[in-house]
Amino acid sequence: QVQLVESGGGLVQAGGSLGLSCAVSGRFFITYAMGWFRQAPGKERDFVAAITWSGGYTYYADSVKGRFAISRDKAKNTVYLQMNSLKPEDTAVYYCAANPSGRSYSTAAPYDYWGQGTQVTVSS
Repeated sequence: QVQLVESGGGLVQAGGSLGLSCAVSGRFFITYAMGWFRQAPGKERDFVAAITWSGGYTYYADSVKGRFAISRDKAKNTVYLQMNSLKPEDTAVYYCAANPSGRSYSTAAPYDYWGQGTQVTVSS
């Protein structure tokens, strides 16, 4: 019943920055965690970052730690992913997802709700 809509994807040169947004609506509870995943052509869908809605605790994949920052604005019902120092290997479709369990953040299975994805392309 949760609806997630991503926006902000596009084309950026290596070393540049890009910010993604995820609008949350529907049957949502503050105990949920929110996550960002990405999937490149021919690759598995990989964990990027997660944040608890209530407390704002964050978790990152090693590949993006120090470059990406996840945040949320509770008043706006929006989750953000700020991506800095982008590399060509960051090119992927980025998905926003909601995790009701709060037991595991770095795998896709506990995330019951997904957005449609937004394309991020990083050129050399």
